[in-house]
Amino acid sequence: MTETGTNPLGGPLDRLTQAGVAIWLDDLSRERLRTGNLAELVTSRRVVGVTTNPTIFANALAKGDAYEAQLTELAAKHADVDEAVFAITTDDVRQAADVLRPAYETSGSVDGRVSIEVDPRLSRDTQATVDAAKALWATVNRPNVFIKIPATSEGLPAITAVLAEGISVNVTLIFSLDRYREVLDAFAAGLEQARINGHDLAPIGSVASFFVSRVDSAIDPQLDALGTPEAHALRGAAAIANARLAYGVYDEFVASERWAVLAAAGAKPQRPLWASTGVKDKAYPDTRYVDDLVARGVVNTMPAATLEAVADHGHITGDTVHGTQAESAEVIAGLAHLGIDIDQVTDQLETEGVSKFETSWAELLATVAEGLARVSA
Repeated sequence: MTETGTNPLGGPLDRLTQAGVAIWLDDLSRERLRTGNLAELVTSRRVVGVTTNPTIFANALAKGDAYEAQLTELAAKHADVDEAVFAITTDDVRQAADVLRPAYETSGSVDGRVSIEVDPRLSRDTQATVDAAKALWATVNRPNVFIKIPATSEGLPAITAVLAEGISVNVTLIFSLDRYREVLDAFAAGLEQARINGHDLAPIGSVASFFVSRVDSAIDPQLDALGTPEAHALRGAAAIANARLAYGVYDEFVASERWAVLAAAGAKPQRPLWASTGVKDKAYPDTRYVDDLVARGVVNTMPAATLEAVADHGHITGDTVHGTQAESAEVIAGLAHLGIDIDQVTDQLETEGVSKFETSWAELLATVAEGLARVSA
């Protein structure tokens, strides 16, 4: 587990917070909860939210003995693997939500949120996703939870249906601008239906998780293969340009009449959330997907290593998003000129993203099955 220390007043994380970026941690484990590390990060690292996914839970379960007592209890009750995974993950998220409840209260229900994902095997089944989201919401039973639903074509109507029930949603695995527009439409439709259903819109929260670094990871090898000066000049530019253009889509939405009606009824915006912000190419500064995506009203969910890097040497100079639309569009046009279709890339990334989470879920199930067998022996 990453060590934490002091973060001097006025340091990079304070400047990031003052610039209007909500700092969330892209990690959760029973060990982090048990040791009080999460609570410490709230103070020392300005963390006001937590995101989880199947990979994070699979990694947490595979390390240490923090889950042994619960595995023993579940084995004694003859819980099957799916029941055990459900119990373990919802318990962790409930505890994290309690740690972050003060941030939820002081922010007027905006921050202090903890996300838990619907079983990714359901990502192509709308009704099963809705049912699973309701079950997670009811079981965790905390107002400051987000239910994560992938932005697949089948996930979009599920997002609307779940929001219509008054359930807060983190829409995940967004890569393309077109898909993001569909997500915003699904969000608005959900709130409109929630209002018809008699729900108070104020506490219904939502974020749209727009993935960043994976875009560079997909496009940079294509640029390297071309090997031209033009290609080299665009290396590492696609992900930030794509995210900045997404913020432009968000700006357009919150300026719309449709949003004005919902805001007047008490609704809060669906904030853009920058996900996948860990730098995978060591040729790039390790804080670039934070430094270059600063805008008021966004969330940046960081892996622990990225959070520590930003605390130590983040280069936070204020808003680095507004005023970049033309430059970002030129990057995408430059890629197209070289034969790289951003839409093809983002479509493939969505497919791969769902597949990776399904694989991680299988690993999580296998780890829990091994644990149940071990404590039963």
